[in-house]
Amino acid sequence: MPSSHEQLVDLIGQLPSGMLAFSGGVDSAVVAKAAFLALGDRAIAVTGVSASLASGELETARRIAKSIGIRHETLPTDELSSPSYLENQPNRCWHCKTELYDCLRELADRLGFDVLLNGANADDQGDFRPGIRAALEHQVRSPLAECGFDKQTVREIAKHWDLEVWDKPATPCLSSRVVYGLSITPERLARIDAAEQLLRELGLHTVRVRYHHDDLARLEVAIDDLPHLCEGSVRKRLVDQLRKIGFRYVTIDLEGFRSGSFQQLVPAEELLQGLNR
Repeated sequence: MPSSHEQLVDLIGQLPSGMLAFSGGVDSAVVAKAAFLALGDRAIAVTGVSASLASGELETARRIAKSIGIRHETLPTDELSSPSYLENQPNRCWHCKTELYDCLRELADRLGFDVLLNGANADDQGDFRPGIRAALEHQVRSPLAECGFDKQTVREIAKHWDLEVWDKPATPCLSSRVVYGLSITPERLARIDAAEQLLRELGLHTVRVRYHHDDLARLEVAIDDLPHLCEGSVRKRLVDQLRKIGFRYVTIDLEGFRSGSFQQLVPAEELLQGLNR
């Protein structure tokens, strides 16, 4: 029976060619490695670039693609020109991914690549992910999910292949930090980006700065890092710097970091609609 990484390479090897939506995170890095092993120069990784991309992520994507050997391109996307995206309703990600996949399909047709790929894994399928619906609508293949690989399996494959991002925390787009109903603006995205960079400068790795109404920043960090934020000099630096960035209020979430914490604000009936679409 083939190992997990062999199974993934075999699956992608059945494709004529593939263009991967490549963030440089662990999921897309594993797909990129498998695609390069399976397809060689018939595979390409493409990173969408816009104001919603966190600082350092493009540089990481370039470095990972180079280490893998796969051809890498960048692609400007313009989701912030969409009023529906800026409204920031719970289906915001559908508008973002629709823009991305539309741009990727146009590029793939121009460059001669047949199949669009993404890094969605099996754990993503049972979540409220409007972006998954956009992928289905654009016939985007999800090799990790098709193999039934969950996040833990993906990390194990990444470690086997010695990919430097095997333990990298997930870094979704900056817009995911803005509370639903509060409009997305370049200024708010820049504040979130600067605030998260500040937290990383303090030695924290798993961080989210959630943007609420009245310019309130809610800081989510690993539970073990909570005491560090409350130390006198650290607390004062955070408050001073975040106010300079543009936040009026600074709070610490005592539940600590949790991925997708805004999903608890989505009405149950909308969650069910999202899962059944």
